[in-house]
Amino acid sequence: MFVTHRIFLIGLSSFVIFGALCLTYGYFIEPNRLVVSERKLAVRDWNPAFNGLKIVMIGDVHGGSNFVTEDKLRQVVTKINGQNADLVVMLGDFVSQGREDKPIEQRALKMPVETIANGLSGINAKYGVFAVLGNHDGYHGDDRVASELTRIGYRVLQNEVATIEKDGQSLRILGFRDHLKLKTWQETSADAKQSLSSSGGAGDIIALEHSPDVIRAITGEHLISPDLKLMLAAHTHGGQVWLPIFGRAIVPSAFGQKYAYGHVRENNVDLFVTSGVGMSVLPFRFMVPPEIAVLTIYLE
Repeated sequence: MFVTHRIFLIGLSSFVIFGALCLTYGYFIEPNRLVVSERKLAVRDWNPAFNGLKIVMIGDVHGGSNFVTEDKLRQVVTKINGQNADLVVMLGDFVSQGREDKPIEQRALKMPVETIANGLSGINAKYGVFAVLGNHDGYHGDDRVASELTRIGYRVLQNEVATIEKDGQSLRILGFRDHLKLKTWQETSADAKQSLSSSGGAGDIIALEHSPDVIRAITGEHLISPDLKLMLAAHTHGGQVWLPIFGRAIVPSAFGQKYAYGHVRENNVDLFVTSGVGMSVLPFRFMVPPEIAVLTIYLE
């Protein structure tokens, strides 16, 4: 009996110590990391003129969240510039609100948007830096965030199309407004078709949107164009916490863990979701480090 009780106490103590170590790692260590995740992505019917296109993507910066300091923002810029990108895309949620007992739209920012923009300034890419906005940006004010990003030389796309050229071939970049400001799937598809029509031109399309769920609104029966080849998104934070057996802890998606992280092919359109840089809701990351995602695109 004494031996059994002692074994139980040892096991319980070990469990508590292990849990404390995990919490310490999840709060102090992993959020303070910044990894560069490199992938080659084979895309169906991709224009071979753009084979080897290197896209660097970041999302969910959430300036002022745990370990997302001004120094961390400069690290992001340095690491991005070290990739010699053709294209850099920034996928929304630049700001982070405090947790005071007020409606989120009235809460103070953890870091001023001007400071965030200054910290992210100086990114270089052959074809430019393009951004879309996220739901947290909308809580603060889309126009305020967009104006700061524009001030530092980046193009913010809100239901707009930009075009890049290479060897006489065109690649279109369609940036959506944040998912909370979009309408029904049918209306979102119709608006996207209108944006593409208004911009004119032709060429493969890369869609930028904060939430990956929007892929359901622009593919399948709602397909905006047969030229849509790739969608890039963020918002999920990769669940922020990944646990063996249980998987990703919290995924803000109507489709569970399907679009939580990485490469998914949906209705013959490729989607890539980054786990982002910062944090919201919980100040922890576990087995889902902050990342800069680097995609090199090829014809499948």
